[in-house]
Amino acid sequence: MSNAGYTADGQYLPYVISIVDEIEKHMIEIRVDQLLAGRGRTFYWLAKETGISHTTLWRLKKDKALGINFETLEKICEALKCQPGDILALPSVRKTARKSAPARGNGRTRK
Repeated sequence: MSNAGYTADGQYLPYVISIVDEIEKHMIEIRVDQLLAGRGRTFYWLAKETGISHTTLWRLKKDKALGINFETLEKICEALKCQPGDILALPSVRKTARKSAPARGNGRTRK
């Protein structure tokens, strides 16, 4: 699928906006890079050990992947001798602005 097109006047312009650019941050972080660094291993080693393509691992590392299938997750866990929870993590900094609700009363005033 191409991500570029032509305008009516013949100019070449990209027309698909990356979904990743529109999303603030993924809800779940993939921590493969940190696990490999902690074990003194490389992505090339992991690709060879698991049979997962280097491109797939790079997308996970760079937070470009929109998902991960269970087979891939299982292969990574087996190679790194870890659990899925070691690879997947919720971001620690996640602030949401909440408006405080006005206090509700019963409509009566105190005397």
